[in-house]
Formats: sequence, C-alpha cells, structure tokens
Amino acid sequence: MTIIGIDPHKASITAVAVDQNGKNLGTRRFTMNKGTGPGLVKWSSAFLEPTFAVEGAKGLGHSISQFLVSHGQVVVDVPATLSMRVRVLETGGSRKSDREDEQAVARAALYRDDLRRVEREDQLVILDLLCRERDALRGERNRSLNRLHRLFRELIPGGVPRGLDVAAARLSLRSIHAATGADQCRRDLTKSLIGSLDRVEKQMTSYDAKNEEAVSICGSTLTELQGIGSLLAGKILAEAGDVTRFISADRFASYAGTAPVETSSGENRKQRLNPGGNRRLNSDLHIMAVVQIEHPGPGRTYYLKKIAEGKTLREAKRSLKRRLSNIVYRVLTADARRLKNTSS
Repeated sequence: MTIIGIDPHKASITAVAVDQNGKNLGTRRFTMNKGTGPGLVKWSSAFLEPTFAVEGAKGLGHSISQFLVSHGQVVVDVPATLSMRVRVLETGGSRKSDREDEQAVARAALYRDDLRRVEREDQLVILDLLCRERDALRGERNRSLNRLHRLFRELIPGGVPRGLDVAAARLSLRSIHAATGADQCRRDLTKSLIGSLDRVEKQMTSYDAKNEEAVSICGSTLTELQGIGSLLAGKILAEAGDVTRFISADRFASYAGTAPVETSSGENRKQRLNPGGNRRLNSDLHIMAVVQIEHPGPGRTYYLKKIAEGKTLREAKRSLKRRLSNIVYRVLTADARRLKNTSS
C-alpha cells in the first residue's frame, strides 16, 4: 500500500508518495486547473494500491478530494493540527515548507487508522450549505438592524424601541420629516437599509423552507425532541455527518465538546470544561438545553435535580448538555439504522 499525502493550496497542490515504512517514493507539484485531478490520478497509478491523504478535505482540499472520490479513489481527511504535530515531532521544530508539509500529511495517515474517510457529497452536505448560508444571512440581518437603530437615534430623540422589524421601521420612517440636508441623507440611507433588510428576511424565510424540506428528505426524527425545530435539526445533522463513525455515545460527546476533560497530577484527579470539539454542534446542543430548561419536561426536571445535588447553575446546564448529547446520538443512530434497513 502507498500513502499519497496532499498539501493543498489555492493555486496548486503538492503530493508525495510514501511506502508503508514512510520512505519517500516520489514528489509532484500540480497547478490547480481542470487537468489537476486527471494528472494526479495518472501520476498515482504508478504506485501500488494508493490511498490519498488530504490535509483539510473540507477546506482547500475539498475540490481535489471530491474529484478523487468520484473516480473511485480512497481518500482520508488529515486535520491540519495533526499534520502539524507530526511535522514538529519529525523536524524538532516548527519549520515549515511544502516538502515537509506533504510528508507530514502522508505520515500522519500512515500512523493513524482512525482518520475520517472522505465520501461523496450527499444530502447532509446540502443541509450544511443551507444552514451556513442562513446563518450568514442572520448575521447580515443583525448588522442591518444595528445600523438602523443608529440612524433612527440620530433622527428621532431616543431612537425606536427594541425588537425592530421591517414593518415597524417603515412606520417610524413615515413620521420623520428631515429639517436639514444631513437629516435628509440619513432618511434616504434608512429607507435604503430597510429595503435591504426586507430582502434579507425574505431570503431567510426561503432558506428556512429549503432547510425543512432537506431535513424531511433525510428522514430525521430529531424534531420530535423538545427544543429542536427543523432549523436546529438541520444544523445538528450537518455537523454530526455520518453518525455511524462514532462507536459510542461517549465518542460523540467528545466530538461535540460536551464530555468533560480529565486533568490529573499524581493522586489528584479533576474534570474541567472541554474547550475543544465541534463548537457549532456544541452550540446547537446548548440551545436545546436552554429551551428545555425554560419549559416543563424531563430536561428541566433533570436540571433542577442537579441543582438540588449542589451543582451550580452552570454545572447543571453542562450536565444537561451531556445528557442531551447521549439522547441526540441515540436518535441519530436509530434513524441511520432505519434508513439503512429501508434502502436494503
């Protein structure tokens, strides 16, 4: 077997082939264009049973990874942090070059057999794209609202109430009579900004409908859990990906950053908050926990029980997030089994 490590860049990729002992068999640099994929496959055919290890298969290495997978090649994703650590161990420092990067990527794949295998894009990728674009629109909406509030404060003493929307903004704008040229400019800017906000909100509504349809196509039952609507279900599905790659609920919790990290020194053993993991997935579980805490149900009961046991409010919320992580994992795995049985 041959491992071909790929260090991707915006305009080029560098590939190195190593055997099972880590010996360098060849290196090649390719300019990124339509012929990159075919050229890489042709070059790799000279090696025995090539497996491609791409650094950042969801980032700069996305296009070449998907090309290789679509042409029947085996591709694994090597996190940049992992290849960096391999490079530091082998060179004894943080010295960086394309040659050392690609070799570090290849050797990382050689040493680790638990790297994520890259698959062809499916419905979960569509969900991820929809959710990220919807989040970007929400950020744009919030920025527009902040700008509107600033302009209204300059036009109306005290500004307008919080919770501003398009209808309220247009109503407030009608009551403004510009006394100066500067105020007329502010009024014109406000009118234009309201129009932009209206378009963004219509786009968000459209993406919400598309997201709900995509979740339905996935056949997920996450929306049956308290605190999870179609939008949050889409985010969880997109971030979790193929849940079958997690062998247990504990592994899933570690990936989500809801499992505490043990710190020990001698006989002293403590647990602290896990700052790592998938922070987007962690945020989704946090929203779910907050909703359950605020409404009657098993989640709120569990939260109050932990407080009664002497935990702080923050500790009790973390405990609930850990419990919800297990519940979400069970639902995801059950859905995956059901869909597999249905398709077979």
